[in-house]
Amino acid sequence: MGGAEDRFDIVVVGAGPVGLSFAASLAQSQLKVAVVEQNSIDTLANPPFDGREIALTHASIRILREIGAWDAIPASDKSPLHGARVLNGSSPFALRFDPPSGSGEPLGVLVPNCRIRDALFKTIHLQNHARLLCGHSVVDATTSQTGAVVTLSDGVQLNASLVVAADSRLSATRDLLGIGADINRLGYSMLICRVRHERAHHQVAIEWFDHHQTIAMLPLAEGVSSLLLTLCSNEADRLLAFSDHLFLRELTNRCRGRLEKMTLASKRHAYPLVTTWAHKFQAPSAALIGDAAIGMHPVTAHGFNIGISSQKQLAYGILTACRDGREIADPDMLHGYERWLRLSAAPLFHGTNIVVGLYSSEHPAARLARHVGLRFAQHVPFMRHGISAMLRR
Repeated sequence: MGGAEDRFDIVVVGAGPVGLSFAASLAQSQLKVAVVEQNSIDTLANPPFDGREIALTHASIRILREIGAWDAIPASDKSPLHGARVLNGSSPFALRFDPPSGSGEPLGVLVPNCRIRDALFKTIHLQNHARLLCGHSVVDATTSQTGAVVTLSDGVQLNASLVVAADSRLSATRDLLGIGADINRLGYSMLICRVRHERAHHQVAIEWFDHHQTIAMLPLAEGVSSLLLTLCSNEADRLLAFSDHLFLRELTNRCRGRLEKMTLASKRHAYPLVTTWAHKFQAPSAALIGDAAIGMHPVTAHGFNIGISSQKQLAYGILTACRDGREIADPDMLHGYERWLRLSAAPLFHGTNIVVGLYSSEHPAARLARHVGLRFAQHVPFMRHGISAMLRR
């Protein structure tokens, strides 16, 4: 056993948004928490812009507000989403998603990923229950019914009652725990940049399933959008190597003038698309949250929201166990968390994969099916209203 300074109630591996929000969700307890992160403390304190804009549901906003992070995000970085349109190929028809009439609230809010990370770091930095251990990776993790031992890259061993993996969809901690996962490397990459443009976006997002590509246009400030282009990875790499001038010309052609004249407003970023589904979300004295448990395809923009809700559910289970005098790694609590996450996330995860398969296929039957599907959905109100309600939960 290590010394008192190496003994924690919970060790969280990964100081991304989900890992930090989980630690913050435990702030009202007396639990001693360690958060292990391979990046430096300077990187956590000053997260660089990575191109990603997170579409937060109202439920996620409530969670961030409860843990004190929402108000730490500048208002200028919060872009309301007043509607969404889904397009297919060259068809002028658009499936519409709008807030309920008279609600006065947006469907959701777009916030840069780096600003969420910054707000969560500031929140944790002001709390004294959590200790950040930065610049270290986890090289070993063993668990049993009596606890967990986590070994860091500098040789230090951390003893805990519970270890929580929050270290990405290709989680090394998940592997060390012996938990398998269905990992699907899709062969596509998402190319992201901000653009300034002449046509007003009216705070309405566009998802356009075109032939051999998918384009998303996310409205930010007036005259500025985040543009996401999903292509085969080889094609994305080719565009990434272009000069700004050639890239902008290519982008304008691919968008077919939908935003009219455009100029680049940020650097370009590319992310290979990988989906994951862990075979288990818990083990004795261990749990998975966020992308370590479920790595969603980004087309529905729900990966972050599932992750943030998963940490809240696990934190609630732990706090309830503490209140009831049970162990924080109580097996019944962990199994209950796993059942909840499986039931709540499986329909969206598998439904998204079906949609992606349908809308990425160039087979004539698939083209017809998605065209018919969009029109059918538009004329079945409960489908559109159900999806809109899910964003607002």
